[in-house]
Amino acid sequence: MSSLSDSATLRRTLQHARQGDRASFTQLVEHYYPRAMRFALQMLRSREDAEEAVQDTFLRVHDNLARFRDDAPFDPWFFRILGNRCRTMLARRKRHHEVVEYGDPPDAAANSSTADLRHDGFARDVQRALAELPAEQREAFLLRHVNEMEYDEMTIVTGAKGSTLRMRVKRAIDALRGKLQAPQNAGAFHE
Repeated sequence: MSSLSDSATLRRTLQHARQGDRASFTQLVEHYYPRAMRFALQMLRSREDAEEAVQDTFLRVHDNLARFRDDAPFDPWFFRILGNRCRTMLARRKRHHEVVEYGDPPDAAANSSTADLRHDGFARDVQRALAELPAEQREAFLLRHVNEMEYDEMTIVTGAKGSTLRMRVKRAIDALRGKLQAPQNAGAFHE
């Protein structure tokens, strides 16, 4: 199976998936699933809700792949659908006052080693601090610093203006710095 890391391979795979090639769509799912789950878990803080959001996102991508423009970047389109699903679930949860459970991002336990306990502790602290951010700030931070999107791509995902997104990222970084309060980590995040 080839990697979808380069844009030409991704475009070919998308084209084949549009034409009904199940193997190509499966390749898209396998490529995007880890990032999608990590994002959804960090947004929703519930493994069950994250799995539902990711599954629903892939169904919507499959159903709407024919409408995806060839000249548009796929990542922002995909994460816009996922972000909308997460926001919908957060709003529904808020209306129903559901109890939120917190789950670790995928592979967090598999990647931990006893030799790096400080890093694990810091990662847990970052996860907790992220969970305490308002949803809009958490989403902007995750898109920018975890999914490494540019602000113009983030605009496509969220529908918010670039200046609004920059402010959300800045506020998220400021809040994370304040929550983490470790002098050696003060410069860990930057715009």
